Amino acid sequence: MPENTLRAHDETFWETFVGRYDVDADGPLNLENGYFGRMSRTVVEEYQRNIELVNRGNSFYVRQQFDQEHGEAIRREVAQLIHAPASTVTLANNAVDALQTLIRNYNKLKPGDQVLISDVEYESVKSAMRWLARQRGAEVVELVHPHPASFDALVGTYREAFIRYPRLKLMALTYVNHLTGLVMPVQAIAETAREFGVDIILDGAHALGQIDFNLKKLGIEFAGFNLQKWLGGPLALGFLYIAPHRLADIDPDMDESHYPPTDIRSRTPHSTPNIPALLTLPLVFEEHRALGGASAKGARLCHLRDLWVSAVRDVPGIEVMTPDDRRLYCGITSMRFAHQPDQQAMADRLLEEHGIFTVVRKTSVGLCIRITPGLITLGRDIERLTRALTDLSRI
Repeated sequence: MPENTLRAHDETFWETFVGRYDVDADGPLNLENGYFGRMSRTVVEEYQRNIELVNRGNSFYVRQQFDQEHGEAIRREVAQLIHAPASTVTLANNAVDALQTLIRNYNKLKPGDQVLISDVEYESVKSAMRWLARQRGAEVVELVHPHPASFDALVGTYREAFIRYPRLKLMALTYVNHLTGLVMPVQAIAETAREFGVDIILDGAHALGQIDFNLKKLGIEFAGFNLQKWLGGPLALGFLYIAPHRLADIDPDMDESHYPPTDIRSRTPHSTPNIPALLTLPLVFEEHRALGGASAKGARLCHLRDLWVSAVRDVPGIEVMTPDDRRLYCGITSMRFAHQPDQQAMADRLLEEHGIFTVVRKTSVGLCIRITPGLITLGRDIERLTRALTDLSRI
C-alpha cells in the first residue's frame, strides 16, 4: 500500500495532528471545510508576529525589504506549488480576483465569437464571462452537464459543444466543482479544446492543495488559485498563472503601468497587499510539504469521504450526488435526502439535532447538502455523520 494511503488510514497519526490546531470546543462538528481552511496554531502565531513586524517597521520595512526582496522570494515559493517559474505567476486577493482579471483582460475575442460556461462554474466566473461577451460583442453558450456524471459523458459534452458551436474561442473550466465536489477530467477536456482552438481559463480554487497536478501536462495556459483553502494560509490570498508564450493574450489590467507589459505582475492591479499574510506563507508551505503535500492531503480527504459515502450510498432515502469513479472526486461530496422537498431544512436538522454543520448548494438538478471533511476531521467524526444521515433518512 502506498505511503500516502497508509498515512491516510492512520487514525493515531491524525489524532495527534489535530493537536496542532485550535478548535472551538463548544462549536458544532464542522463538515463545511470547503469555504476556507483552518490555520495551524503555529501559522496563527507567525501571522500575529508578522502583523507586529509590519506595524513596527511600517513603510520603511515595506519599501526597503519587502518590495525589494521578501515579496519576490514569496512569489517564487508560490510558483513552486504548481511547478512553474515565478515569471508565470502574480499574486491576487483570491481565486475569484485572479479569474476575473484573466477574463476581463483576455484580448483574443472579436464580435461574433462565442464563449462557453457550464452549470458547474462558480457564479462570479459565469457573470464575468457574460460581462466579457457583452463587452466584446460575443455570444455566451451555456452547458448543463448530465447527472449522474461520468468521465466519458463530461468529455463528450464538451466535444459536442465544440462541434455544434464552431465560433467558440474561450471557455471557463472548474477543476473541482464547488457544488458537489465533482472533479472534472481537465486533461482530456483540454486536449479536446485544443483540437478546436478553444482557450481555457481554469478555476483551480479547490484543487490546489488536495490534488497533485502539473499545469503543463494538463494543457492549461490560464488559471487562478486560492491559498486559503487546502493550503491553510491566511484569508484573502490567491494567485493567477499565465503560460509564458500566452502572456500577450492577457492585457495589462486597465493599462497597469507599474510593471512593463512583459512582466506578468502588470496583469493585476498594483496596490498595497496584506503583507503580514504574505510573510506567513513560507511557514504555510513548509507545513504543507512536511505533511506530504497535496498527494498526502488528498489521500486523507478522500479516505474520509469514502468512509461516509460507502456507509450511506445504498441507504434508502439518501442520494449521493458525486460519482465513485476515483478520477472524478476528491474530499468534497454532496448528497440529498431523496424524499425530502426542503434540503435546507434537513441541513438545519443536521446542525440542531446532531451538531453537524454543513452547507446547502443549488445544482442543475436541485438543492443538495455539501459535506466537506477537513484535515482535523477524524474517523469517529465520520461515524457520527453516518449515524446522523441514516437517522434522518428514516423521517
